[in-house]
Amino acid sequence: MAELNIRRISAELQKIANEQLNEVPAHIGDDIAALRTWIKQQPHLRARDDDQFLLSFLRGCKFSLEKAKGKIDKYYTLRTKYPDFFGAYDADDAMVRTIINAGIILLLPKPLHEHGARIILIRQGALPADKYTIEHFIRAASHLQEIIIREDDHAIISGMISIVDIEDCTTGHVMQMTPSNMKKMSVHAEEAVPLRPQQQHFIHIPSGFETVFNAMRPFMSKKQQNRISVHAEKLDRFYEHVPLSYLPVEYGGNNGTIAEIINYTNKQLDDYRAYFKENKNYGTDESLRSGKPIDFESLFGVEGSFRKLEVD
Repeated sequence: MAELNIRRISAELQKIANEQLNEVPAHIGDDIAALRTWIKQQPHLRARDDDQFLLSFLRGCKFSLEKAKGKIDKYYTLRTKYPDFFGAYDADDAMVRTIINAGIILLLPKPLHEHGARIILIRQGALPADKYTIEHFIRAASHLQEIIIREDDHAIISGMISIVDIEDCTTGHVMQMTPSNMKKMSVHAEEAVPLRPQQQHFIHIPSGFETVFNAMRPFMSKKQQNRISVHAEKLDRFYEHVPLSYLPVEYGGNNGTIAEIINYTNKQLDDYRAYFKENKNYGTDESLRSGKPIDFESLFGVEGSFRKLEVD
């Protein structure tokens, strides 16, 4: 078998992968080969199949081959059907850069406790609600997700912690979170990307937010609901999960400045310019899918019903 083209990881991350993700280093080559063979056998699916990409999906599915198949299928299915949301095709997309330059999505440089989860800070109020839409936000996030899948071993192996700062959010921001948008985001996050969300913290909660939040809960999976913590004015309990030092300088920590993180993220997008253009070569064709085509309207209906995609 040809030598695998995958990154070396630290001994600490390898230990986590072995113990928590069921990774057996001696079997990785066979697992990747099996997944690649399955992709080639799917007439409806055009997917990337390089070693590092497939390994991220295997790790994100704790080396369950069937789960990895399902996530890859859904990853490309949702991207093809909803490119305005999940498409990652253009590093120079003006609205993607607007979201990044406003500091709405910040991937903090230092993972938790050195070998722990990657921390993402979301500041949707950093830009007025009339300057961007939820589609723009999700599309920007999808570009960053693909970079994470390819590059960020901490996020793939140790997972991710999301911090949502809604201090500057307005009614306009909240109104964009329609049931249909919530369902798309929920299904994509849970069913289509190989990232391992560990915790989600909402901080700087204004009065009345919990009522809005409770209305959103039905559109989240039980797993997603159980990961969420809501923090009002005092952040002592939040700091027990994410110590202050792991936040950006502007928040009192030492995990980079917002300007530094924005600059680095823009450089990443620049570096991936050709890669994202290549993404147009990948996707799904439902007319070629074996069995019954997916009924997208009922899949993401406003009523909130969701039937799992059928995969071989």
